[in-house]
Amino acid sequence: MGANVSGIIADSNGDELSSLRPRLSDMPESCVALVLMHLDPPEICKLARLNRAFRGASSADFIWESKLPSNYQFIVDKVLGSSSKTNMVDYLSKKHLYARLCNPSPFDGGNKMFTVYRGIQSDFGYVQEMWLDKNTGGLCVSISSKALAITGIDDRRYWTHISTEESRFQSVAYLQQIWWFEVDGEFEFQFPVGTYSLFFRLQLGKPSKRLGRRVCKFEHVHGWDIKPVRFLLTTSDGQHAVSQCFLENPGHWVHYRVADFVVEDPSESTKIKFSLTQIDCTHTKGGLCVDSVLICPSSFEKSLLGHSCKRC
Repeated sequence: MGANVSGIIADSNGDELSSLRPRLSDMPESCVALVLMHLDPPEICKLARLNRAFRGASSADFIWESKLPSNYQFIVDKVLGSSSKTNMVDYLSKKHLYARLCNPSPFDGGNKMFTVYRGIQSDFGYVQEMWLDKNTGGLCVSISSKALAITGIDDRRYWTHISTEESRFQSVAYLQQIWWFEVDGEFEFQFPVGTYSLFFRLQLGKPSKRLGRRVCKFEHVHGWDIKPVRFLLTTSDGQHAVSQCFLENPGHWVHYRVADFVVEDPSESTKIKFSLTQIDCTHTKGGLCVDSVLICPSSFEKSLLGHSCKRC
């Protein structure tokens, strides 16, 4: 008998009022938060729309701290500067801190940066951006062509900087023609633990607009089908990789993968050096745009590679 009435409440007239079965909204926020911690950030945000309990649980600091890189305080210091570090880390919720770091941010708050290469100091301005991938929390870094050492970059017979909305830095380096093609760069950072890939973002052809529509000019494109370009990557802890690839797919921006490197200690700085060369002086080459270098978790490779380049 008890089993027949245990799930029902009746009023004085004997009418059924409601069922005693637990509902989703009856779950304690602490229990909901423990479940949400095992989900990806986009899934957490979707479930926060279910009801008040899920909305409250989705803002728990321990959930979003588990999504942040283990050395996120160092990243905050790099992106916002040491003077902003205390305010951001101590007074902003971890959810809002995560959202803030997912927005691409220039290093040093967008101030001009100076780099010394081969004894020459250059003012590169706004040349680096950093952000967390909103789906995974993985660290991404983009380095403008203006921060790279490009042979002959100051000689307008060979290179020019052109403005374009197709670059996050609003400018790319365009090669008209040259015999000795060499692009070098280096970067040092305390990366979170993981495996990272480094890419050059390149395009054969000069982008422009005509009557508001995108066009690409190919009159200078030549020499890239004769010999492959050579990629090189080394790290301060002894990692080394070399690869070769033909540049192709004119008119389209392509992320050419240089190599992967592994970070095991997030408290130590990893210095990487990388290069892109084609120094066979038996022929000239030209018509190439150099936009930037991208460093990101290696799991992003499939989404970045729009085509399969011919590797040697």
